[in-house]
Amino acid sequence: MLTQNQIKKFENTFLAPYAMKSHLSRGRVYPEEIHPYRSAYQRDRDRVIHSAAFRRLEYKTQVFVNHEGDYYRTRLTHTLEVAQIARTIAAALRLNVDLVEAIALAHDLGHTPFGHSGEEALNELMSELGGFNHNVQGLRVVDVLEERYPNFPGLNLTWEVREGIVKHSSGFDRAGCVEELAPEEMPTLETQIADIADEIAYDNHDIDDGLTSGLLKESDLKKLPLWHNIYKAILKKYAKIDVDRKKYLIIRSLIDAQVTDLIQETEAKIKAHKLRSYKDVKTLGTKIVSFSDRIQKLRKPLRELLMEKLYHHYRVTRMSNKAKHFIQELFKVYIENPQALPPQIQKRIGEFSVERVVCDYIAGMTDRYALDEYKKLFDPYEKV
Repeated sequence: MLTQNQIKKFENTFLAPYAMKSHLSRGRVYPEEIHPYRSAYQRDRDRVIHSAAFRRLEYKTQVFVNHEGDYYRTRLTHTLEVAQIARTIAAALRLNVDLVEAIALAHDLGHTPFGHSGEEALNELMSELGGFNHNVQGLRVVDVLEERYPNFPGLNLTWEVREGIVKHSSGFDRAGCVEELAPEEMPTLETQIADIADEIAYDNHDIDDGLTSGLLKESDLKKLPLWHNIYKAILKKYAKIDVDRKKYLIIRSLIDAQVTDLIQETEAKIKAHKLRSYKDVKTLGTKIVSFSDRIQKLRKPLRELLMEKLYHHYRVTRMSNKAKHFIQELFKVYIENPQALPPQIQKRIGEFSVERVVCDYIAGMTDRYALDEYKKLFDPYEKV
């Protein structure tokens, strides 16, 4: 059987010196016995996967609301894609794959129903109490709201995974600030990888979903050098390929090109900064994991196209406005009449403010559950 000493020896032998080793973790809030054959980060990964919040990601919106079709990505499928991309990058750079995977799997646990429109609504509603940030909410989920263990609240994850949840940042995500998790320090390389894997997954699966929905047109994408160069190479190799396989090959090649560039650029920066330990990463003052300038320039028009044609499409905008309305009305009812909350939720009032309890309850809802609650509260013919 694999022992903790063997895990430590493996990490010291095969991981890069600047990787975050599990035996060097800053530990857990509530001390626990060390597991006989799993590292601390493996345990964190498993705790996230078995959590209720992780399961609920299946019915939370990415871009398209869940009931619009089974094909479109949800928070859960997005999270799994992020984890796979992040694992590939971490392994190539000899970083801690278990830590990367745990952070990637946990990075969206604090997301509201209805995507970013849901977060915007809760941020406005909670403005007098510090607002709402889904990274900080994700930490609250794993520290407080998950109820699975008799000896402590939450999942009692390691310091490094909790830091990765709070400091997660991307083109869509703003890092939170939690004093106990050293906001002045740079995140680990493992956290930085999860951040950019999130961006890669976002861009490429939104292209896929956008084309499937008809909101994006291939003629728009052909104008982009990043898409067009790969498109030409695939048609040259497979002249008679059908539309669906062509789309899949292009998107797969886009991911591969970005991941390869990221690995090469990050390796170069690690050498340039002469990193010798994970502590060097924390005190450097700048992030290391990044694309080359060439890929950054090629990605910019793609992201601008997605913003214009997909995220601001009138159908998506209409649904976003409806989503904000649902959340605003639910919040108002629960605040004015907390007795409308389920009994197990009402029990938290006193330990936390009514506003915080209501915010937690709504943030944890799936799209489907939020819509059902809205019907029960406002449709006179719906059973409550």
